[in-house]
Amino acid sequence: GAHMRTVIVAARLLSALFRPMYYSLVGFVILFTVTYMQILPWRYKLWVLCSTYIFTIGLPVLGIFLYRRLSGLTASQLRQRKARFWPYIISFVCYAVYLRIMYVMHLPRFMCGIVVGALFIQGVCLLLNLRWKVSMHAAGAGGIIGALVAYSVVFAFNPVPWLCGAVLLDGMVMTSRMILRQHTLWQVWMGTLVGIVCGYLGIMAV
Repeated sequence: GAHMRTVIVAARLLSALFRPMYYSLVGFVILFTVTYMQILPWRYKLWVLCSTYIFTIGLPVLGIFLYRRLSGLTASQLRQRKARFWPYIISFVCYAVYLRIMYVMHLPRFMCGIVVGALFIQGVCLLLNLRWKVSMHAAGAGGIIGALVAYSVVFAFNPVPWLCGAVLLDGMVMTSRMILRQHTLWQVWMGTLVGIVCGYLGIMAV
């Protein structure tokens, strides 16, 4: 009935608002908000955020759009496991190029860790999706949880308020993917686990 339609619309809205590619940008916003990096000049922070947007959202979206047009795939076909290989590769390459630029520009290593974590997540999900289907939405949300824990260790701040929000967000994203019948419970839990582990290791590895 009307109640179910409302739930489905809410689930679609959540899935659209919290796409996996947005989380690197969210990570930098958190970094510039809860750590000492909030004192950096706004022009520097704006440059980082704009660069992050271009390489982690703009270019991957453009590349995947061109791939879809050239391959003749529909949006629904692109969501199938076998058709997701090249979109993963396109996104992975964009992130890798951005990480290289960050190293060349000598950005702080813990900032590079956000992109390293995203690359870890994409790499693991790419490998898993060769045989199984894993939720990238859940992996992205889980990555925020892992990154928050790692940054709380690096910068010695209390992550509990932020973690509560991140866990709630992850639960909402997982629920929305199951309501839309895009993933099973196993697939969203596996995505979250991959995200948490890779998000944490990405920060700590650098």
